[in-house]
Amino acid sequence: MADNGNPKPTPGALRFVAAALIVRGGEVLICQRRPDQPMALQWEFPGGKIEAGESAEQALVRELQEEIGVTAKVGPRVAHIRHNYRHGGAVDLQFFVVREFAGELDNRIYSQVLWARLEDLPRYEFLPADRGLIRELASGKLL
Repeated sequence: MADNGNPKPTPGALRFVAAALIVRGGEVLICQRRPDQPMALQWEFPGGKIEAGESAEQALVRELQEEIGVTAKVGPRVAHIRHNYRHGGAVDLQFFVVREFAGELDNRIYSQVLWARLEDLPRYEFLPADRGLIRELASGKLL
């Protein structure tokens, strides 16, 4: 146990994450991790860890405010993926459509944030957990 009484994360623990497919027209917002982060410079969708007591939607609203400075109107969940990484970690990802948000985009944590055309998504090096979703998005299957 950690000193604060909370258990320390164990290697291979399952992390629950909510992510946003923020869309406008035929584009989606994508974010590139910083060079100092794990899986450096790979692309992902904004979002983050679901904290205890939060719904996935509540976590997503909080994370989008923290990461890119917007208040999102979270739409329907369009994908749910569980991915096991080679290093032993695992992630449970829920992806939600966001078509409306308030505020100006403000990149607070990423190397880059940009709007990408759905059909161009396979050109970017996404996190391994996102790659199946990228193929579906690029082929027009989800949105």
